Amino acid sequence: MMLGTLDWLVIAGYFAIIIGIAWWTIKRQKEKTTDQYFLAGRHLGWFIVGASIFASNIGSEHLVGLAGSGATDGVAMAHYELHAWCLLILGWVMVPFFMRSKVFTMPEFLERRFSPKARTVLSGISLVAYVLTKIAVGVFAGGVVFSTLLPEINFYGLDSFWVGSIIIIIITGIYTVLGGLSAVAYTEAIQTIVLIVGSAMVTIFGLHYIGGWSELRSIVGPEMFNLWKPLVPHGVAGTWEPVKEAGRMAWYFNDNYPWLGMLFCAPIIGLWYWCTDQYIVQRALAAKNETQARRGSIAASYFKLLPLFIFIIPGIICYALAVSGKMPLLQQQLIGPDGNIIRDQAQQAFPLMVANVLPVGVRGLVVAGLLAALMSSLAGVFNASSTLFTIDFYSRLKKNISQEKLVRVGRIATTVMVLIGLAWLPVIRGGKGLYDYLQGVQSYLAPPIFVVFFAGILNKRLNAKGCLAALGTGFVLGLFRLAVDTPVKLIPGFQYPEGSFLWIINNIYFQYYSLVIFLVCIGVIYAVSYLTNEPDYQKIAGLTFGTITEEHKKATRASWNKWDVIASVVVCLLIVAIYIYFSG
Repeated sequence: MMLGTLDWLVIAGYFAIIIGIAWWTIKRQKEKTTDQYFLAGRHLGWFIVGASIFASNIGSEHLVGLAGSGATDGVAMAHYELHAWCLLILGWVMVPFFMRSKVFTMPEFLERRFSPKARTVLSGISLVAYVLTKIAVGVFAGGVVFSTLLPEINFYGLDSFWVGSIIIIIITGIYTVLGGLSAVAYTEAIQTIVLIVGSAMVTIFGLHYIGGWSELRSIVGPEMFNLWKPLVPHGVAGTWEPVKEAGRMAWYFNDNYPWLGMLFCAPIIGLWYWCTDQYIVQRALAAKNETQARRGSIAASYFKLLPLFIFIIPGIICYALAVSGKMPLLQQQLIGPDGNIIRDQAQQAFPLMVANVLPVGVRGLVVAGLLAALMSSLAGVFNASSTLFTIDFYSRLKKNISQEKLVRVGRIATTVMVLIGLAWLPVIRGGKGLYDYLQGVQSYLAPPIFVVFFAGILNKRLNAKGCLAALGTGFVLGLFRLAVDTPVKLIPGFQYPEGSFLWIINNIYFQYYSLVIFLVCIGVIYAVSYLTNEPDYQKIAGLTFGTITEEHKKATRASWNKWDVIASVVVCLLIVAIYIYFSG
């Protein structure tokens, strides 16, 4: 795709604004304290919190993956985007406990509630998972965007994938290292606006090109607009293994999204991600107070409703333009000889829409939005990873260390994460198999974390032994599934003997296996806790519903008013309305 001069000016303007905001934020930081560097001095307002949460969530992989899923499976993936209600749980249920504890990290909260061992286990798992998934997947999807949208570049043997990825990683790394969470949060607020406006343009111009909403529905048919897929659409095996062909994207491109998995498993992953993951919750921890943290969560829930309309719908439009023959070029690239979409090509749906539907100038804005998505998600994971390492590991090993030294260590840790991001480039460039494999990791690692946080807050009787047993059991089950999946995903042609135990494990649909892990962890934490001694309730005062004092209740009640309730109810009504509309 060729970008015009106006497009390049728009992109240059975007970079100028981001660099300017980052520089302004860095110059404002007078104190070199851990509060200032890792939690932006705990002074962020609700809009910055909400926009930063949303921008951290939306990476290039969302634009690539969600639009691709729209082209292949319609609105099925919108279930995950309608998890806006999970952000309400964060604001109304979890924020009071987190803000009351004054912690820096989610593992630190787990230490307060259970034990130091629980903190160490969660910190280690989170850090490894961030490096393996969030950094690797974000960089890979960014490379797909660069190679599709940017003109072919040859800079000392490096193509557009390399040049674009390296530039973005380095720029993002510089302001994240220097400015900490303040620079990340304020730049993400601007990136949110650019991302939403740019992506909305794809939907608007796409609908105009195809002839409007009713024409779109008539071309693709009602099934593409149905959120609820059958429990057993093609026999029992149809609800199993999501990857049946080499090169398919397991997380996004699946024939069937059975309603049972979406109804029960998807919320587990959603609540873990939105309410307990350091990558997201760190923004709420950086708020001025409980009021601003809650309102930021509510604001993020409104933002979270948008991906259905600005990412998934463009994918459906792309499919409609191709299958109807209204855009022959898309038809040639996406539709196979059998008249069906070529799934391996579907991940290009969003970039293809940008290249073929948008006029000059607007195209530059959308490319800036794509860059914003990549930069915001990378900045978030760089900062979250350095926080986990510095606060949960280094500061515990070096007890009497100055605040200034901790900030310096945090900057070094962030630099290491940036270098890891660069080191991942040749690995993930090697093929889609690794990307497919990494996308499933969170489905197997999330359930035990969800269980210990939510069960731990809901029930004061649960103790450290139960927590460690649940974490250990859940992680073993998750790692076992990943070990079984590894040769199938990464070794061409490898298959287990049909009907064997390992074949059955490999072929269980990933959502159902995740649900099994969840149920086992629930059983383990309750059984072990009730078979062992009660925890010291004085030590966990204010960290569970059963140990909240009257002072705590009064402070929380004073932190919200009727407008917070009304705004939350409106989000819930919008979610219900969307579910009703997209129900076949």
